[in-house]
Amino acid sequence: MFEFILNIYYHSLYTEGIDPESSFPRERYRLIKKKLEGRDSFRILEPQKADISHIYKAHSKEYVDRFLSYNLTEKEIREIGLKPWTENIIDRTLLITGGSLSALNDLLKGDPVSGNMAGGTHHAQQSKGSGFCIFNDLAICAMKAIESTEFKRVLILDLDVHQGDGTAQITRDISSIFTFSMHCKQNYPFKKQVSDLDIEVESGTKDQEYIATLSMGLEKLKDVDCDVVFYQAGVDTLAADRYGKLNLSISGIKSRDELVFAFAKEKKCPVLVLMGGGYSEPIDETVEAFESLFLTAKAYNYKL
Repeated sequence: MFEFILNIYYHSLYTEGIDPESSFPRERYRLIKKKLEGRDSFRILEPQKADISHIYKAHSKEYVDRFLSYNLTEKEIREIGLKPWTENIIDRTLLITGGSLSALNDLLKGDPVSGNMAGGTHHAQQSKGSGFCIFNDLAICAMKAIESTEFKRVLILDLDVHQGDGTAQITRDISSIFTFSMHCKQNYPFKKQVSDLDIEVESGTKDQEYIATLSMGLEKLKDVDCDVVFYQAGVDTLAADRYGKLNLSISGIKSRDELVFAFAKEKKCPVLVLMGGGYSEPIDETVEAFESLFLTAKAYNYKL
């Protein structure tokens, strides 16, 4: 029997493109790779930089060109974060976006699931970045998907603790892209956008209530027509997360992921897996939760 090998995209600049002095936990990427590499069931691949033409489909040319020429204002850089910026910030950003596009290409070729060991940069809006996000890979990939012959309708499931405000803003007038965001009500961004379906959960929510709420949310999506599911699988919902405000356990995150893949299988859709946020202290729980995510993804095959 043929054993499916899951492609996951990773580049050393995911980690090294962030300054060691930054408050962002850059080591999580390297540590997740270390957990997964060497296993027979995973193929860790280096992405190419994203073609700028794909980025222009989701972002204004003016914003993209200013970023690529190091001409963002100090205020814009401060809103994005990841400071102090390194000389590799542009290459890192293009590689992360390229990793997500590479994973999408796997789905276009027939793989049931593929992932990026980064991405899920859902706060970036059409003409600005914010919240550690410069270009919105979810929106960029969605634009590419709906222009393909294989996928005409995209369903974005965003379960990061923070609302996918940038994705909602970029895609709000595109009927073939459906955005679902389930996030903490009392968390960033404090000025929310309007997704096609938003569900807010209260600060302090634990596993049982969270899973019940998600089940109800997915039930509402059963009639949404889609050819592919994008899963923003942020694990900043963990109780140990410094930016989270929710109280999920590793077990709760695993149940969440299993619920999402069961839903996608019912829809008979391939799944693009993007990591999203994760800032636990210590970082070990974030790494464990993302390792669990990719192990769950590895077992997914909607064709069986």
